[in-house]
This record gives sequence, structure tokens and C-alpha cells, in this order.
Amino acid sequence: MVKLGLAATEFNFDIVSPMIEFAKRHAEFLGAQIVAEVIVPGVYDLPLAAKKLVQRNDVDAVVTLGAVIEGETEHDEIVMQHAARKLIDLSIEYGKPVTLGISGPGMTRLQALERVTDYARRSVEAAVKMVKRLEKV
Repeated sequence: MVKLGLAATEFNFDIVSPMIEFAKRHAEFLGAQIVAEVIVPGVYDLPLAAKKLVQRNDVDAVVTLGAVIEGETEHDEIVMQHAARKLIDLSIEYGKPVTLGISGPGMTRLQALERVTDYARRSVEAAVKMVKRLEKV
């Protein structure tokens, strides 16, 4: 059974909360188990939480969930670029998948709400698939 860590944000929780619930149900559907969960303030904080999870011996992969909503500045793009880069770095450094279930940047709140299940599903599926495929290498 694939064991997952889940890191999600409380910022934009009206969007992220249903993502978390869907991710849990989808992990169960795929025969995976979420063994650890941490909620952080925002997307900027996800890499540190993901690092703590990926360091655990009982975690095969980490699923990250969040929403970066477009604002009047380029803040959303900067936050997303740096968070995504650090999550990739963690995956490579620890040899465990760290998946990106963060909607945005450039999305409105309505667009993000419409894509809740898409981002959660893809993040969980990528984590499970990567663990299984890397076991064969």
C-alpha cells in the first residue's frame, strides 16, 4: 500500500478544504493511505511542511494542495514559481515524489473552485503512480 503525506494550506481554505476531502477519498479509492497530514498558512509554507513529511520513513510520497488566486500584482506568480521549484527540489533530493496540487497562478476564485477535484485528483494520482513506477527502477 502506498503511504502518503498530505500538506495543504489554510489560505483560501474555502477552496482547499474540499480539495483535502476529495484527495482523502481518492487516495482510499486508489488503495493508498494518508498517514500524515499538516496544514500550513499558505503556499509559500508548503515546501517546509513537505520536507518534514518526505523525511518520514512511513511516507512514500507527499501530496501538496493549495490555491494561488490572481491578484492585482505579480505576487501570485512569484509565490507559485518559488514553491513549485522547492517542491521539485525536495522530490529530487529525497528520491520521493512530491506532487503539485496547487491551482494557479492566474486563476480567479471561481476558476479555482471549479477545478477543486481536478487538482486534488491529479496530485494524488501522480503520487501513487510515481511510487509504483519508481519501485520498478
